[in-house]
Amino acid sequence: MGLWIDTHCHLDAPEFAPDRDAVRQRAAAAGVAHCVVPAVAVSNFDAVRALAHAHGDSYALGIHPLCTGGAREEDLALLDRALADHRDDPRLVAVGEIGLDYFVPGLDAARQEHFYAAQLALAQRHRLPVLLHVRRSADQLLKHLRRIPVAGIAHAFNGSAQQAAEFVRLGFKLGFGGTVTFDRALQIRRLARALPLEAIVMETDAPDIPPHWLYQTAQQRAAGAAQGRNEPGELPAIGAVLAELRGLTAEDLAQATWRNARAALPRLAALLPG
Repeated sequence: MGLWIDTHCHLDAPEFAPDRDAVRQRAAAAGVAHCVVPAVAVSNFDAVRALAHAHGDSYALGIHPLCTGGAREEDLALLDRALADHRDDPRLVAVGEIGLDYFVPGLDAARQEHFYAAQLALAQRHRLPVLLHVRRSADQLLKHLRRIPVAGIAHAFNGSAQQAAEFVRLGFKLGFGGTVTFDRALQIRRLARALPLEAIVMETDAPDIPPHWLYQTAQQRAAGAAQGRNEPGELPAIGAVLAELRGLTAEDLAQATWRNARAALPRLAALLPG
């Protein structure tokens, strides 16, 4: 059985409160050897760090674009201080989750951009890669990356082939998860087939982005069906779908994406074998 790295998993999310340790244990039993747990706001910096240490995983610190409305300017200084205070923590592997979201209505685009650019600069200063939130925002994200060159992972990538190629040119890996399991996700599945193998990493974004076997439609939910909760333990099954799309064995994809995750997040090399 191949071993997997879940490069984006919100283990601190309240959805996991009833059984968080069991969720991680199920993932380990399924072959998920490591999870990267990104923060979304200053208020959960301590939680993601504690979880990473408790489970032998790693974490990232940052301010999510959906949280910028409630963030304060001082939060950037607090992020800077946290990155400095924990610079010697081998489990701190990135700045994230940061980025831009032009899909959710009512968000202040200029405010998002301010926090995004400032956090890119902090990542550069602290010599860390970034975990990027990309939602109808690829071109604007790329514009800033050309000005403040850092690398990392474009999480849950959903842009065009041209945008994907530009992220790869700038040193990024692209994260694939549950969306690739849907037959109707034509663009994502085309990218999953066509991208160079060395550009791909795996993720769940758990508890979000469930694979098709956990998904309930709006009609089903209205009829009383519960939306399935995504977990990091779903990653091997998601990976098997992507492997089939590429004509690979799941073992080969696990090995390749393991190497790719270590390349994207260099501090993982001290935590995980090659």
